[in-house]
Amino acid sequence: MTDLLWTHPKEPAIATLLLAHGAGAAMDSGFMTRFADCAAAEGLAVVRFEFAYMAARRSGGPKRPPPRADKLVGEYQKAAQEVLDSIDTPLLIGGKSMGGRVAAMLAGGGSLPRRIAGVVCLGYPFHTKSSGQNKEQVWRLEPLRESHRPIFIAQGERDPYGSAAELDGIDLPDHVRLDWLPDGNHDLAPRGASPATWSGNLTAAAAGAARFARELLSAG
Repeated sequence: MTDLLWTHPKEPAIATLLLAHGAGAAMDSGFMTRFADCAAAEGLAVVRFEFAYMAARRSGGPKRPPPRADKLVGEYQKAAQEVLDSIDTPLLIGGKSMGGRVAAMLAGGGSLPRRIAGVVCLGYPFHTKSSGQNKEQVWRLEPLRESHRPIFIAQGERDPYGSAAELDGIDLPDHVRLDWLPDGNHDLAPRGASPATWSGNLTAAAAGAARFARELLSAG
């Protein structure tokens, strides 16, 4: 069994969102907890889980980097099946950064459960971050293009893994909806001098995810 961390709305949930963490922060990080609270306030039940490499860190294991994203798809599918077995609401899959990318990869697979309605990505890593003058960015658009489910992405305008300026000339598939958060970084947080706030951006991202869920349910 996967350890699951639930955040429930006060009223019956319109849908359940299974949320995976990013490469370096656990499921109970500040970002994950604050977003889960905002999403619950919008009517979504949020359930978080950790990939095995992150869970091993929690139990005193070495701080190793995550496996390649495609190697985590099986773990995500197992967690999704566990949640599906325990709920009667529609299920959205998604995550922060790498977690959202893995969810999108799962959505492109042939064994995707029918009850999974869509994908929610928070700070999608559209490309690798350049770490040197001679290292080119590698784009990661295939999971978005190959998904069999609609995708909602909440992205900071100045995200170093895919900013508004960088994506201005990129054509995304019609099933991908992209909401920009003002002056947001990879955690959706704006700079201190910005009129935007991190709380405001997280609330907007959660409201967008809930609106996406309602649109999927009304269409289906």
